[in-house]
Amino acid sequence: MKPGSVAIVGAAETTELGKIPGMSQIQLHADAALNAIADAGLKITDIDGVATAGESPTAIAHYLGITPKWVDGTAVGGCSFMLHVRHAAAAINEGLCETVLITHGESGRSGVGRGGFRGAAASLQGQFEAPYGIMGPPSLFTIPFLRYMKETGMTLEQLAMVSVVQREWAALNPRASFRDPLTIDDVLNERMIAWPFTKLQCCLVTDGGGALILTSAERAQDFPQKPVYIIGTGESVETPMISQMEDFTTSKAFRVSGAKAFAEAGISHDDVDHLMIYDAFAHLPIYGLEDLGFCERGEAADFIWERNTAIGGKLPVNTNGGGLSYMHSGMYGMYALQESVRQMRGTAPAQVEGAKISVCHGVGGMFAASGTVIMSNEQP
Repeated sequence: MKPGSVAIVGAAETTELGKIPGMSQIQLHADAALNAIADAGLKITDIDGVATAGESPTAIAHYLGITPKWVDGTAVGGCSFMLHVRHAAAAINEGLCETVLITHGESGRSGVGRGGFRGAAASLQGQFEAPYGIMGPPSLFTIPFLRYMKETGMTLEQLAMVSVVQREWAALNPRASFRDPLTIDDVLNERMIAWPFTKLQCCLVTDGGGALILTSAERAQDFPQKPVYIIGTGESVETPMISQMEDFTTSKAFRVSGAKAFAEAGISHDDVDHLMIYDAFAHLPIYGLEDLGFCERGEAADFIWERNTAIGGKLPVNTNGGGLSYMHSGMYGMYALQESVRQMRGTAPAQVEGAKISVCHGVGGMFAASGTVIMSNEQP
């Protein structure tokens, strides 16, 4: 993709966030879609491309009354929406469509109209991991991190610092689910979920969603919002089973996706003003900082401990409060993308002054997939 050839011209989350028992999952998709369409100053009939995950693009298009020329139902977990941005940019550049709507909605907390996600007994996970007693993401995601701690010497206090710093960002965000200050002791003394993760190191469970609208950079000047240009993208997958990672201390999918996005954007790490790293659990920013190349192996814990990612730090990370304090309805990637857009528009509650380049990095499953999107408010 030519950097800056496609722009985000519409971005919005659902009208409410958190607990929304009065709306089904597909209604959350529609609410976010209508809000994004209004943000872009468009009508539903202007949309000719649809991408989504969690629901099928067929269902979303039908529900909204859209007959698209291009659809994408790529579903690789929470980073699916990063991949949708990448695929939509390619489709727009190829002339397959002009105006793409990407939607997300999940009734993660209330469970209204939510589909099932449990793996079948005959699946790879069902055959080769479930018999050993795994109890969902908390007990799966601890596996690689225990190896990481052993090899790097990272402490429990350093892990707790991730939650503390992100709560500080959330305190500045009126839409965040939790805003009260946290201390390291608060985090460590919370209820243990799966060692070493306490409750405050595990993602929220909420209802909500978001949507984006993309079009060509040439058309982007005609929209009411300031264009946010896509300057680099990447994607990859590694394994559906966390037990089969090539190396528990690093994500191959993270490295491939991130490197591709940086190469495409033609930027260095010093050019990055703002960073979103999918944080379903507190260890993910550690992996993200290292696998994206912002820190050397084993140095990310000290980098966060020294408050480099905090308010006033040299690399603001997860400025909305992240999946630990802002929102996490199950597939968090859309919320990270929304915050990157807000930062590039200059409208974020915790705005990074002068920010021109934002990197938004996601994970799908348990290090199974990855997507990276680099945005700028200046066209290259």
